[in-house]
Amino acid sequence: MKILSIGNSFSEDAHRYLHQIAKMDQFNIKTVNLCIGGCSLATHYKKINNDAKEYAFTFNGENTAIFVTLKEAVQSDDWDFITFQQASHQSFSYDYYQPYLSRISEYVSYHSPKSKQLIHQTWAYEQGSEKLLNLGYKDHKNMFHDIKTAYKTARDDINAYGIIPAGQCMQNLLSNGIKKVHRDGFHADLGVGRFAIALTWYIFLTGNTPSNLYINDSDQEISDIEIEIAKNSAIQAVKC
Repeated sequence: MKILSIGNSFSEDAHRYLHQIAKMDQFNIKTVNLCIGGCSLATHYKKINNDAKEYAFTFNGENTAIFVTLKEAVQSDDWDFITFQQASHQSFSYDYYQPYLSRISEYVSYHSPKSKQLIHQTWAYEQGSEKLLNLGYKDHKNMFHDIKTAYKTARDDINAYGIIPAGQCMQNLLSNGIKKVHRDGFHADLGVGRFAIALTWYIFLTGNTPSNLYINDSDQEISDIEIEIAKNSAIQAVKC
């Protein structure tokens, strides 16, 4: 299976452990993330028009020193899935999505017509964080409600194959007892947060739920209890 994400640091979080999870489940996945930090759909569309060689190329969760254009990446392989997402600071309002999402989708369809397009549902900011308050939210649940609504509209507008419910998984982690799922108020925690998101992607994409879960080289220690909570949270998210 081959997966390309047109994203930013949030898809970087999602990809970090995805290849490792697939490997320990003896499933062959190639993952590539195209990252420009904080990149919105509007900026992605601008980079397409400029054919800008500004995308950091992350391969199987590992950073490389390679920078590419979006066109180069899309045409570089026969991708099974190509994912889109909005920048986190604009994810809650669909006013920010169009016309850019539809134009990017059309561009990808032209250059990779056999690929299934997916929406990567991102997540809400940490409760009490300055970033959450600056967006006018007092409760992270309200932000996620708006994010979820916007991504559903995005899926319907471009007739996407589906929504990867990473944001729902992050909410589930909190509900299931993980006290902190962010590392800085908005990015995912380097341990259980990233792990649970990657597991959500893996279950959604393959339909498989690995029975033997661990990470050999995690950026932050993940306890056995956290692994079990992450597994349950990911399964719950995909079933929603």
